[in-house]
Amino acid sequence: MNISYYDFKNMPNQEQCSFVMNEGRVMNERTVNTTKYILYEVSQFSVEVIYNTINNKIEGINVYQNRGAYAI
Repeated sequence: MNISYYDFKNMPNQEQCSFVMNEGRVMNERTVNTTKYILYEVSQFSVEVIYNTINNKIEGINVYQNRGAYAI
């Protein structure tokens, strides 16, 4: 499914999480102590999910525009 960066940013947090898990493609993953960082590619932007491995909860989401995709 194709969604714009702005439409995604305007979704409630829970919907963002669900969308990323279902539609995103994992690009990178790393774990630092008890925190796992998973970078997803979604449409024309990237989403980093910050996940606490101790309590199995998402602690935050960062959304990045992929400006390089538009470079000439």
